[in-house]
Amino acid sequence: MKNFVVKTLANAGALGVAIWLLQDITLTGDSTAKKAWTLILVALVFGLVNFLVKPIVKLLTFPLFLLTLGLITLVVNALMLLLTSWLAEQLDLSFHVEGFWTAVLGGLIISVVSWALNVVLPDND
Repeated sequence: MKNFVVKTLANAGALGVAIWLLQDITLTGDSTAKKAWTLILVALVFGLVNFLVKPIVKLLTFPLFLLTLGLITLVVNALMLLLTSWLAEQLDLSFHVEGFWTAVLGGLIISVVSWALNVVLPDND
């Protein structure tokens, strides 16, 4: 359970950094508390997308992974971020990613920040 909370907080932190750095990734809300709650919910959605959908997409794109020497991972991460944005819209969460190239850059930022946070934060159960 502790591992789940740590990974969700790392995702929320990484999403927060991407929102802060890129003007085309937006999170709106009336108050800071509402924005923080929305960010946690979006991090949960993002974690679910990465847990359920990403392995299937990685399996289907394995030949492209070999052909591009792993660069297709940037596209897969961008698609997972765009799917999270779409799901957030369906769930009436105020999170939006505008455009594919913003999603590519956002996915790169989220990957780097999430990796760094997972290195620093404890992950034992």
